[in-house]
Amino acid sequence: MNITIIAGARPNFMKIAPIISALEEKQQQGYNISYRLVHTGQHYDANMSQSFFEQLGIPQPHVNLEAGGGSQAEQTAGIMTRFEKELAANPAQLVLVVGDVTSTLACSIVAKKMHVKVAHVEAGIRSGDITMPEEINRMVTDAITDYFFTTSEIANANLRKEGKSEDQLFFVGNTMIDTLLKHRHRFTAPPVWEQAGLQPGHYLVMTLHRPANVDEEQNLALLINEIMQNNHGLPVIFPVHPRTAKQLERIAVAQPRLHLTPPMSYLEFNYLVEHAKAVITDSGGITEETTVMGVPCMTLRDSTERPETCTLGTNALLGTDPAALKPAMDKLFAGQWQKGGIPPMWDGHTAQRIAEHLVTLFALEAKTATVA
Repeated sequence: MNITIIAGARPNFMKIAPIISALEEKQQQGYNISYRLVHTGQHYDANMSQSFFEQLGIPQPHVNLEAGGGSQAEQTAGIMTRFEKELAANPAQLVLVVGDVTSTLACSIVAKKMHVKVAHVEAGIRSGDITMPEEINRMVTDAITDYFFTTSEIANANLRKEGKSEDQLFFVGNTMIDTLLKHRHRFTAPPVWEQAGLQPGHYLVMTLHRPANVDEEQNLALLINEIMQNNHGLPVIFPVHPRTAKQLERIAVAQPRLHLTPPMSYLEFNYLVEHAKAVITDSGGITEETTVMGVPCMTLRDSTERPETCTLGTNALLGTDPAALKPAMDKLFAGQWQKGGIPPMWDGHTAQRIAEHLVTLFALEAKTATVA
């Protein structure tokens, strides 16, 4: 079994790390499995890419396509043309993609046009918001995928509605949680912990990068001001995404309790999240991590592709209107935030289930091919 694994952006690295470990376990058990790790270079900032390989124990990629930068179309085209040459030079029986970033979409299209099967990890999640680039990536990828590894029964239901058959669907859980649970004991305080004199449960963490929140300067300023006016004087730690940094320069936000930092490594950022009073974000992946760690989370979006974090977890969907923040913050500081629980199969063993399914699938295919 020869598998090409795609990684390109920060969220991918947390998802592929346990999969690689599970495949290497299968190798040690005597299974004929090989993999080639392709880094598309979609994220090329060291804190958003290289540090993840080092901290999460991911082996160095066999190749880096260095396709970062440019517009969405330019980046997609760059990844596709470079991955086409890579896959032609190093054929695979399966291309495994994760998540919903540009690399996921681009490499899936290339694989299918070259008649290589595609497996999608974290398949079937839907926000219903077609204005999100990630939603388009999910829909197109799942339209051509062969095997769907899902995080919830909700995702399975979405795929059934889109005409996928039961033998294509595998509810395995969440590989991001595999990574979280494996490395939780290694979380480490970032420099801002000492610099800002932080104490557990006495600060907030904020991340913003969605166009609806950061592209309009006035709206971004209103969001930040609303948070700072209703945070009961607590420090707010804001690791700034490169997209958001450009806007912050224009609006010149200056608040004594607001601490802007560069993007953090995985172990540092999750140390902050684990010990925070709450997290305010527009990231889907962070809502999964806060749910497992039992940290209150406010999501500044009108929809979510991870509804289980709201129905079962600690996340609340507030929308993008800054006025929604005050009642949510009042509820938080009144001690009335939902306690939440952990969704089914978010138990740290998802990657092992994926590896088991891959072994079974390829054994069946080999048997079928022999009979034919």
